[in-house]
Amino acid sequence: MIRLGLTGSIGMGKSTTAQIFADRGVPVYDADAVVHQLYQGEAVPLIAEAFPEAVIDGRVDRKILSACVLGKPDELKKLENIVHPLVRAKEQQFLRDAEAKGEPLVVLDIPLLFETGAMDRVDKILVVSAPYEIQRERVLSREGMTEEKFQAILARQMPDEQKRAKADFIVDTGQDKDFARQQVFSILEKLQNTAA
Repeated sequence: MIRLGLTGSIGMGKSTTAQIFADRGVPVYDADAVVHQLYQGEAVPLIAEAFPEAVIDGRVDRKILSACVLGKPDELKKLENIVHPLVRAKEQQFLRDAEAKGEPLVVLDIPLLFETGAMDRVDKILVVSAPYEIQRERVLSREGMTEEKFQAILARQMPDEQKRAKADFIVDTGQDKDFARQQVFSILEKLQNTAA
């Protein structure tokens, strides 16, 4: 089974690209979606202990939690030490399930793949990328996003050109969805030939 790691900086089109794979029947593990579930479930008591102000009505309030850790490396580390092991456990379960079903290929959507040293957990790496102006426009159109927040997030992420240099495949999401879709289809073809 080929484990394809999907990554890219904020606003580069990871979710859209992951969806194209999912539409083709490829199982996709979405780390962000898993975090979302954890923030409503098993991570809540752990986060309530570390960041009590961030838990409201039994759920983690992402905005408050973000304010607790943004620009505070020690607090961010504390949060990562809670969340990362839970996310990894879910990922391992996803891989076991896919293996049991005999899936030839799975996509692991890991936002900070390089930054967290997850390269050894995948066989191939796909980086989604778009020109900076498009990325900035996409991110700043998100609710509650500011230029300052965007720059703080970028500062924590490996620069796009470095990610592209380390990738086995690149999907350019700077144009329309059809253009991205064609690139994904061509990657799928290459991977199927490798697996054959």
